[in-house]
Amino acid sequence: MRWFCCRRAEELDHLLREHSSSLDEPLFVQIAGNDEAAVRHAAAALARRWPHAHMVGMAGPLPMAGEANLAVGVASMTSSTVSSLALPADEFDRPDGLAALIAEAVVRHDTTLLLLFTNHRSALPPLLRHLPLANERMVIIGCALPEGSVLFSPDGRLERGGIAVSFSGTALRGHCAAPFLWEPVGRSFSITKSSGQQIDELDGQKPSWYLERYLGKEFMDRLPLSGVEFPFLIERNGRDVCLPIVALHSDGSVAVRGHVHDGEKVRFSYVHAPSLYWSARDAAMHAAKQSAEGMFFYYSAALSGYTRPLFDGVMSAFGQAAFFPAVEVFVKDAHTATAVRTAAFAAVSLTETAASAENSLSSPLPAPPEGIMTLAQLMSTSSRDMGRLHVRLQMSEQRYKSLFEHNTDIVYSTDLHGRLTSVNPAFEQVLGYKKEEILYTNSLKYIHPNDVPRVTRYFYRALRGNIQTYNLEIPTKSGERLLFQMKNIPIIVDGKKVGIYGIGRNITEQKKAEEKISYLAYYDIDTNLPNRTKWMELFSKQLDKAKQKQRTIAVALIDLDRFKWINDSVGHYAGDDILRQLVERIRRVLPPSAELGRFHGDKFCLLFPLKTEAQAATEAALRIVREVARPIVYDGKEFFVTASVGLAMFPDDGEDEHALLRHADMAVNMAKKGGGNRVERYCPEMNAEMMHRLEMDGYLRKAIEENELFLCYQPIVDVHTGAVIATEALVRWRNPKLGLVRPDEFIPLAEETGLIHEIGRWVLQTACRQTKQWQRETGNDKLAIFVNVSAVQFQHERFVDDVKQALKQSNLLPSCLRLELTEHSMLRHLSSTMRTLDELKRLGVGIAVDDFGSGYSSFHYLKQLPATILKIDRAFIERLHTNASDAAIVKAIITMGRGLGLETIAEGVEALEQLERLRDLQCSYAQGYALCPPLVAEEIAAYMTGRQMNQL
Repeated sequence: MRWFCCRRAEELDHLLREHSSSLDEPLFVQIAGNDEAAVRHAAAALARRWPHAHMVGMAGPLPMAGEANLAVGVASMTSSTVSSLALPADEFDRPDGLAALIAEAVVRHDTTLLLLFTNHRSALPPLLRHLPLANERMVIIGCALPEGSVLFSPDGRLERGGIAVSFSGTALRGHCAAPFLWEPVGRSFSITKSSGQQIDELDGQKPSWYLERYLGKEFMDRLPLSGVEFPFLIERNGRDVCLPIVALHSDGSVAVRGHVHDGEKVRFSYVHAPSLYWSARDAAMHAAKQSAEGMFFYYSAALSGYTRPLFDGVMSAFGQAAFFPAVEVFVKDAHTATAVRTAAFAAVSLTETAASAENSLSSPLPAPPEGIMTLAQLMSTSSRDMGRLHVRLQMSEQRYKSLFEHNTDIVYSTDLHGRLTSVNPAFEQVLGYKKEEILYTNSLKYIHPNDVPRVTRYFYRALRGNIQTYNLEIPTKSGERLLFQMKNIPIIVDGKKVGIYGIGRNITEQKKAEEKISYLAYYDIDTNLPNRTKWMELFSKQLDKAKQKQRTIAVALIDLDRFKWINDSVGHYAGDDILRQLVERIRRVLPPSAELGRFHGDKFCLLFPLKTEAQAATEAALRIVREVARPIVYDGKEFFVTASVGLAMFPDDGEDEHALLRHADMAVNMAKKGGGNRVERYCPEMNAEMMHRLEMDGYLRKAIEENELFLCYQPIVDVHTGAVIATEALVRWRNPKLGLVRPDEFIPLAEETGLIHEIGRWVLQTACRQTKQWQRETGNDKLAIFVNVSAVQFQHERFVDDVKQALKQSNLLPSCLRLELTEHSMLRHLSSTMRTLDELKRLGVGIAVDDFGSGYSSFHYLKQLPATILKIDRAFIERLHTNASDAAIVKAIITMGRGLGLETIAEGVEALEQLERLRDLQCSYAQGYALCPPLVAEEIAAYMTGRQMNQL
């Protein structure tokens, strides 16, 4: 590659004479100058000498460097190619289409450099963004020319449009130095009004005001060139972006090259002279080390201002580089990908030979002009100090705004006489006064006259330097009284107190909340009765009085019978409403001065007045029971609730609160055991029964680990063939001290204490394991097991997991397990019951409805429940062979079951006549003493073996 250049028109003739013989046919010629005639003359001379060269000529108001009046660069390449394309002016409106045209015409897979020249300044960045990079080495440089400039190509003069030139070749190497040299200076400004590429307001002011104040009128007169030297700088995505000011409008707004948005912050910037010096030096050093055979140096108008002397000086270090001016220079390469960066200059060195590490600068880089570097240092340091000062000022202002303007508390200031000098927006919003109507009026005017002496004392204490805190009611303009927690702070300026700051936090709602919290802590929210804590306080005080005056006192506990059934059937919301009605009824029949409280749920406590005797307390309790028992109508339906009442008397039944309540609780339990809807007074015998229950509870807790529980099994027989198709597991408890305990004694206790879950889990595992063993011994792998499940056990969240675990441990098929549930347990919490039943059905476990026919809603819900078996209640079987009505009911149940595809099992078959009648009615299966009583596992095994032998 061979390269020649000149920087003055007078040197062109010498260039042509000296190199005309050595350059047979150069590939690229570039010319630039201010004088269009001189550029046209030079272009004609060069075209005559090398008519086939690709040529770019630029003429117009270009910022020429140094003393140059004409810049010429001529490149001849041995193994590389140059392509050029004139760009029509009307294509710049479609940057994507124009980019595709350029890529197709002049870009190859080995293109190293693509140059673009146009006077369509605003269209150049979008065009570069759409142009693709052919490889990782490729660099695109765009030069925006000033308005009024013209371009020359081999085809002639271009008034509008542009030229694209590409340099391609596998041996061609290039390097581009394109530094961003602008540095922000001074404070930042918020764009408060903008549209597209126009800024209408900065911090609420016209931009022209800031331009004249900070940059001066000369800057405004030199636009748009000065707008490139001192552009706005904005930070986007972590990097600085130049926004050159391209025009100043008559309304004070400015146009910038680039879109802006409200809320963005901009700062003025300038070309940093030290950075320019060192960037130019680095570019020159790299070109020397690369043995650059040619260099294009494109520089923007940013280097034509105060840095011009420095720039002119460093030009000499670039040797045979051709310097070409532009208004703005843009660069795109592999480092920026799709982004386009603005550069102060772009120095592109090209070579077709290998680099040499021994090369050095053609001439030493001259020292920068005196004062330029110092001035730049002064500007940078001053700008940083100004920035820090501005940040501190902003922080101080923000703190003030947070304390004063943005504070949700009312904030105000007064002078030494108490006159208001400022109020914050919260003061106006909360109290309803406008700032204009209250400023410079006395602050005492706005409080109640009774509070004036107190507030005055606080005011003067604050002026003496003591911060004052107090509560004060302040009426709003509308008359509403609000409670504030006030704080008075002295205002000190230059060591002198000039007034006070007042800060008031509205604690009206807080006070109401505290009162509500206090109420909720002592009263029941549903019934407005004293809760247990409050009632115990009243009880303790009343008991102290009774002890001092040696009076009797009566206490009662009231427990609503089976109220949970109402909640389960109509829901808790309706249940609470019914409960409130019952409380009102009880209140109507209470003796005067009696205190009714709610302990929890459907349990209430009643404290009778002093001197109430046992007879009077009993009569009052009976009135309560009768009043509660009256029907309640809710939502058009009648509900029946009863109450159990337990009485205890001081001093006969206890000396302190705990003893009296404990004994009243025992009396309530005795009333409930007697069927409810009654009054019981405590008697000492109740202690013995309670101790028995506690003893039973203690024994039952050890029953499983001590192996005291065992299972009996009762066969379920096919009434037609006599075959044993299943057994029912029945839990039994034999305690060393109590002997054999009936299930109806310990099962309710287990449900009450929660032990039923552990017992039920053990029954499931034991029954499944035993059934699997019988299947192996008898060879009957269809033998099933029926296991009773209590309502409490069935509602447990882990019940289904317990079933799965029992089946897994025993290896019993799910189809061989039948779970027996009563109608009542299945209808409790119907939605959750259905989910559990569906899970069991998917598992393959059978569901048997136990005691079917005893509930009033069995037929209504039967279609919804995923049951597989109906067990006919023993009450219908007992008189089946003697009572026609019972026979009809059993027949109806069997027929209905068959219609629904359900098996039927008759429970409690005690006589052979009952069995014969069940055969006649086409019942499937039966169990009872007439067939076989419950037996232990070993006896059942012998029974089943005997049955098999008889069938053979």
